[in-house]
Amino acid sequence: MAAPKKGRSASAQSRPGRSLALILIAIVALTGGMFLSGHTTPRLGIDLAGGTSITLTAKNEPGQPNAINKTNMDTAVDIMNRRVNGLGVSEAEVQTQGSKNIIVNIPKGTNSEQAREQVGTTAKLYFRPVLATEVSGVDASASPSPSASSSASSSPSSSASEEAGDTATSATPSATASSQGRAVTDALKADTTPSATTSASPSDTASPSDSATPAPSESVDAATAKLQAEYTALDCTDKAVRATAGDAAKPTDSTVACGQNSGGQWQKYVLGPAAVSGTDIKSADAVFDTQGAAGWKVTMDFTSGGSKKFGDITGQLAQNTTPQNQFAIVLDGEVVSDPSVSQALTGGSAEISGTFDQTEAQDLANMLKYGALPLTFTESSVTTVTAALGGEQLHAGLIAGGIGLALVILYLVVYYRGLSLVAIASLMVSAVLTYVIMSLLGPAIGFALNLPAVCGAIVAIGITADSFIVFFERIRDEIREGRSLRPAVERAWPRARRTILVSDFVSFLAAAVLFIVTVGKVQGFAFTLGLTTLLDVVVVFFFTKPLMTILARKHFFASGHNWSGLDPKRLGAKPPLRRTRRPSAPVDTKEA
Repeated sequence: MAAPKKGRSASAQSRPGRSLALILIAIVALTGGMFLSGHTTPRLGIDLAGGTSITLTAKNEPGQPNAINKTNMDTAVDIMNRRVNGLGVSEAEVQTQGSKNIIVNIPKGTNSEQAREQVGTTAKLYFRPVLATEVSGVDASASPSPSASSSASSSPSSSASEEAGDTATSATPSATASSQGRAVTDALKADTTPSATTSASPSDTASPSDSATPAPSESVDAATAKLQAEYTALDCTDKAVRATAGDAAKPTDSTVACGQNSGGQWQKYVLGPAAVSGTDIKSADAVFDTQGAAGWKVTMDFTSGGSKKFGDITGQLAQNTTPQNQFAIVLDGEVVSDPSVSQALTGGSAEISGTFDQTEAQDLANMLKYGALPLTFTESSVTTVTAALGGEQLHAGLIAGGIGLALVILYLVVYYRGLSLVAIASLMVSAVLTYVIMSLLGPAIGFALNLPAVCGAIVAIGITADSFIVFFERIRDEIREGRSLRPAVERAWPRARRTILVSDFVSFLAAAVLFIVTVGKVQGFAFTLGLTTLLDVVVVFFFTKPLMTILARKHFFASGHNWSGLDPKRLGAKPPLRRTRRPSAPVDTKEA
């Protein structure tokens, strides 16, 4: 009988323990990483955990055949993320699928109707005059009272405005509750009372004596008192508070808002009624000033109606008819910029310059340009699943998987007897690797185990078992040819390996095509099927084959025990192959 070939196959035959040790080390490392990350269970999809899943499909508008591109889709995702996060949902997901679809997954506990309105409508972009502002969460006893100039110096200023240090500091809110209230009251009066707006000057409104003079409570109406209380209590360092700040305000109302300055600090604002809306902006671009020292800046062009509105508000701000000469650009309730103005801008265009880098300038330009979504979307599907129904579906999926696994194991035990131990051990290793990797992929790439993904895992049980069956049958074929177990395992492996690789390649190719061409939950099935197919190759090469090589040396299997599944008699084996000797050369007796 021919001995095994020397080289790689001989090395693998003599050192199967290395392969087993390698895959066991990988399992231990991945399991340790799973526990260290704190994500010990796979992340569940909406259909299993409960919640709302919205699929939005982009469509081309007439005259814009190439509008659907990666840049516009990414911008739409960013805007939708802002809207969904505005609902106070920290685990909501907004992501693209394919080239035209955006999937919004919102966990249970969220108003699905509100979510649908938030993600599918035009973003709310307004230009509002700044009435008062200060850094949020700063104790006045530990730091100087903040002023409008501190805000202007930490955010870009208008190209037509003066330096931040020279801007009016008229509405300087104090850090104490009482003086904060007086500053807001005075600011609202200056913004709404004609006599106040014509006579007030920066020095008058910002003087210590004015801020120390209590405003008569009887002169503060209900709306002003409410806004005053909101501003005093507003803590922009709290994410939940930021998400709801001024969310009920109409464009015609004064409101409070939060914004982050270039120093990373959160500022809170009192803002006047909206003077310009996002629909009044025709275009906005980030450009680099090659002739001056301004660096990156943002240019804006307004519509004819927007030009008049913008000219009016900048003229009022430049004349200090409001306590400050700043206006806030507010996107979905959050201040994204608060430039200052030194003159009326009536030419239908404006530019915002400051300490921008390229990314910041482009982000601001996109916010101005795409306050409305850059694309039109239609709802392809909306699925709402209660937590109870999701739990029932998960329970049913686990039962189906358990039944499928039990049937496969029963078949292996009945038909392969002792060899079924190898198959069951390999299935367990594959199951552990699948579970751990799915748990790690949740926080890593946002993978969520949905019902189709569970179906993919169930189908993978049969694919994995099929690989073992191919290997076992090749071994049995070699035994039927009259070979003993050890050489039969090594001779069967190359033939089985080719078949397994071709079979798994076809399965993986089908999963990849399905993942690319489908949308929504079907991708979960394709992803799980592809993942388990790859793991099948790993398990067969690094666990099943080495384990079979080791067991071939054990007497129970090598002797062909009746319960080993490799009994030569039951398999109808031929007589053992024997090496035949060549006849020796004849001896010439005459010479002898």
